[in-house]
Amino acid sequence: MKYRFVTLFIFTILLMSCQQKAKDKAPVKEEISSDEEHEWIVLFDGESTEGWRAYNGETLPPGWIAKDGELTFDTELGLEQDYKGGKDIIYGAEEFDNFELYLEWKLPAGGNSGIFYHLKEGYNSPPEVSPEYQLIDDLGYTKIHDITEYNMSLGYTDKPNELKPLQQTASDYAMHAADSSKTLNPIGEWNTTRIVFTPEKVEHWLNGKMVVSFVPWTEEWYEKKNSDKWKNSKDYGKYKTGYIGLQDHASPIWFRNIKIKKL
Repeated sequence: MKYRFVTLFIFTILLMSCQQKAKDKAPVKEEISSDEEHEWIVLFDGESTEGWRAYNGETLPPGWIAKDGELTFDTELGLEQDYKGGKDIIYGAEEFDNFELYLEWKLPAGGNSGIFYHLKEGYNSPPEVSPEYQLIDDLGYTKIHDITEYNMSLGYTDKPNELKPLQQTASDYAMHAADSSKTLNPIGEWNTTRIVFTPEKVEHWLNGKMVVSFVPWTEEWYEKKNSDKWKNSKDYGKYKTGYIGLQDHASPIWFRNIKIKKL
């Protein structure tokens, strides 16, 4: 009897340890009360790609599929196809003005993607017109990709093959750098993102922490816009409503639990 009790005790301890490890690996999720849950609009339910299509297109580009509860860009399916046009995608069923967007994502080594909002069609590509919440392998991107020429073209002559703060994950790309104390989970693990947009304040959240905050369309905002990458993009960031978009940068990318709430 004593032996059976000790065995049961050890088994219980091991089970609790495994459960704790599983919790530790899970992404940090924002707490949402049951009273608020009904206000969220699900943009991707883990099964259907309904509502999603190519930017400036009518259907999803090759490679973008729903698989294992995730909206993913599969390079084996998407990079060898005879397809004309970009592979960035939008949720084309509705445009949004003031909103709170929530989603989870992960990248491979050297991965690069982004989340667009207030996106309008009719341009060559989304970055020409839309603000972007940057997603990139902060630590490993330049080990695989040489960005020297690109950075030199922007005037970044000091260590041009390094990602600059404005180019790193959770930044308002080329506008507002994310807080350097942010928590970014290792490559291959899930991260959570929230974007809150109102005319009074824009917030970028990463894994439960606000890492970017700014007020759009102020004098300071226009100074930033006209001093760097977007100075020749006359329509960048000007729209107050538009589509939500996801960027393909020729690398795998995984998204899940995509939902939005109107504010």
